[in-house]
Amino acid sequence: MKKLQILGTGCSKCKALADQTEKAAKAMGLDYALEKVTDIEKIMAFGVMATPALAVDGMVKVAGRVPGLDELKTLLGQIPHSG
Repeated sequence: MKKLQILGTGCSKCKALADQTEKAAKAMGLDYALEKVTDIEKIMAFGVMATPALAVDGMVKVAGRVPGLDELKTLLGQIPHSG
């Protein structure tokens, strides 16, 4: 199962990134868990200075913007399968 984390304080762009990420993951048939991380200290622990950001299995894939659905599919597709 992939751990998808949306890093952000809950702004409209954070919600848009969560929605788009979920759409991409479902379209790809990924087994995933989506978590929203809103604690600023936890966000900074990822080294993220601009939100929203997306982390996959603990690795930040994009920060400071909301990628389109196709780009998200590409980003999620680059993830090696585990387990």
